[in-house]
Amino acid sequence: MNENFPDELVARLAAAKDASRVTARLTSAEKADVLNAIADALIAATPRIVAANADDLARGVVDNIGDGLLDRLRLDETRIANLAAAVRDVAKLPDPVGQVIGGHRLPNGVALEQVRVPFGVVGAIYEARPNVTVDIAALALRSGNAVLLRGGSAARSSNTELVAVMREALATAGVTADAIGSVDDFGREGARALMKGRGFIDVLVPRGSAALIETVVTESTVPVIETGAGNVHIVLDASAPLEWARDIVANAKIQRPSVCNAVETVLVHRDAAERLIPTVVEHLQRGGVTVHGDARVQQLAAGVVAASDADWSTEYLGLDIAMKVVDTLDDALAHIREFSTGHTESIITTDLHNSERFLAEVDSAVVMVNASTRFTDGGEFGFGAEVGISTQKLHARGPMGLSELTSTKWLARGAGQVRA
Repeated sequence: MNENFPDELVARLAAAKDASRVTARLTSAEKADVLNAIADALIAATPRIVAANADDLARGVVDNIGDGLLDRLRLDETRIANLAAAVRDVAKLPDPVGQVIGGHRLPNGVALEQVRVPFGVVGAIYEARPNVTVDIAALALRSGNAVLLRGGSAARSSNTELVAVMREALATAGVTADAIGSVDDFGREGARALMKGRGFIDVLVPRGSAALIETVVTESTVPVIETGAGNVHIVLDASAPLEWARDIVANAKIQRPSVCNAVETVLVHRDAAERLIPTVVEHLQRGGVTVHGDARVQQLAAGVVAASDADWSTEYLGLDIAMKVVDTLDDALAHIREFSTGHTESIITTDLHNSERFLAEVDSAVVMVNASTRFTDGGEFGFGAEVGISTQKLHARGPMGLSELTSTKWLARGAGQVRA
């Protein structure tokens, strides 16, 4: 690392690197036991965590961070119980470390195997999401990694308490507490250390706003798995059943509008506009959603706000949605190509040709037919939890679970062979 950082900060990174050698040697059963100990500790420390979270929420109200971020920030007894349950679910997942990916025997008799191995130290930079603190730590440990976290000032008190609880559980279980660490106390310098920590940080995952992710991607000298903002689309095809269109759009927007898999733009085929738009808009408005529509949407439904050019590229993360009428499926696909962030897109249709074309042509991490975009989630996909939703095209794409936190290495077993 060629940057000048405080000795204490460099020591924090070095301690995580040393801890990664310990976690890499843990057996699958030992890792499961550690995770169950963490889950128990989270439940036992619920009053501590809720009290710390109350400080963050109060500060967030004063700082006017917005309803969406406040929702992501909030921890209560139920959410903490869900976090603990997710940790237990991760503990039950198959251990990816040591899995044989492939292999063969060379003509000279040397046997080759490609196996999964931990990355080493996983860094994470994220905003106002204390649940991520637990999710990433659990996935990192189950996959044999150590983790260093930078959770942002909005969740400072919550993350400090969560990390303390998990480190206490590690120590009680006989595993070095440095397997889970934080650089929050170093502020922005801590984030910079994760981005510039070559030799200490093996992979870095950013989660948060488009601006945060762009900063991490452009400034890092360590490998980054890019997670993306969610400008998510649903296309209502000409054949879309009214009930499916109404219910899926409402679920994708209203169930939890502050998350990255919530729909932000609905594109309606002109042949279905009169049939679908009045009901879909009314259903959204009943749920408190403000609809930003083009001229045709405004003609067909009352109470629609005129959409601006900026609306098509906006990730609202709240109870707003953009709606536009398109002439053809080609137009819908072109709109998605221009404005999508590559996260999740869905089409509502009973036309098999159009559904298969949509699946084949839309270049996003998750592409759906006749389903809510809210299913793009590590828990829903059966991963127990997720590190994030990767929108890149390298080894990890879509919800990232355990296997995405591993690399591979080749094992060669010979009997005295030399190369000719």
